[in-house]
Amino acid sequence: MTSIGGAEMVDWNLAVATATRLVRPGPEVSRDEARAVVAELRRHAKSSEEHVRSFTRMGTEDTHDTPVLVVDRAGWVRANVAGFREILKPLLDKMQDRRTGPGGTVLGAVGGKVTGVELGMLLSFLASRVLGQYETFAPATRDLPAGANGGGRLLLVAPNIVHVERELDVDPHDFRLWVCLHEETHRTQFTAVPWLRDHLEAEIQSFLGETEVDPMTVLERVREAAQSLSGGRTEADGAEGAEAEESRSLVELVQTPAQREILARLTAVMSLLEGHADFVMDGVGPDVVPSVGEIREKFQQRRARGASRLDQALRKLLGLDAKLRQYRDGERFVRAVVDEVGMDGFNRVWTSPNTLPTKAEIAKPADWVARVHRKGD
Repeated sequence: MTSIGGAEMVDWNLAVATATRLVRPGPEVSRDEARAVVAELRRHAKSSEEHVRSFTRMGTEDTHDTPVLVVDRAGWVRANVAGFREILKPLLDKMQDRRTGPGGTVLGAVGGKVTGVELGMLLSFLASRVLGQYETFAPATRDLPAGANGGGRLLLVAPNIVHVERELDVDPHDFRLWVCLHEETHRTQFTAVPWLRDHLEAEIQSFLGETEVDPMTVLERVREAAQSLSGGRTEADGAEGAEAEESRSLVELVQTPAQREILARLTAVMSLLEGHADFVMDGVGPDVVPSVGEIREKFQQRRARGASRLDQALRKLLGLDAKLRQYRDGERFVRAVVDEVGMDGFNRVWTSPNTLPTKAEIAKPADWVARVHRKGD
């Protein structure tokens, strides 16, 4: 853990300890039932490979380089802390360098332990909500293996899957396979498209590189964001500006203009990846998941219904509502393109970064078709 003068920017161990202490316990299951759930998820993850490859026509032999891990909530926390530590290292190094300059005492006052606790609290909130995750930037650890040569790993969070299948009152075997189809699609996307990981990492590092590290600038942006969220804007902002601010999260409000441009590109890519996974899981579903119609209907109702007011406020604040829009908008884009040019025509999206849809094209699939499938092709 890099430090200056013994002061860590983020106490990663404290983040893990805080999250695992605060995260809610999972559903009650017997030891035998837990073992059966883990075994079944592993079987479904394996069988999903061929289903997804056949449906998407994205053949790859490299999925074996990316392990499938069935984890509990604490395991998901440890995996994500390792990923955060890897991807955020350039930004934290930059902030540490800044500590030795003017205003460094402001950053120093925050302290690695405070930051670790805050990160742990955020992860404890998320740890009970994630069903599965393809971890793209996953360094291998003693307890959590990852693919060689920068390959990722596929996480399936068993207690969360059991919790949701019980809440929805759906067939547990069908639901587990349905979830695996979604996550296996993500694994296929990254193993079949070799440039995708490096492209995403470059965009993320560009985003982080634009982050303001001057303490006074950061505080000013936070102050402006707080005023916007609380309605403390001036009359000159106008009604249109007020509506635009209300639709943005705190994360978006503290960004620089350059970061917003990068985020627009990242949003388009994530909408594509999430929408494609939803499209595939429902496309494969009728052949291998008998109750897919019931599962999708109840799952959509659960998404729309949300949870408590506090939960909804936190989702809004952290920008998690935008994640839900990515599923909807991306799936609509994929479906429209496949209807227009077929699966092989859609797969031209994976040709290069230049063929990825823009944020505007996600909303208008015909524009992407017109750009990528030009007349005479």
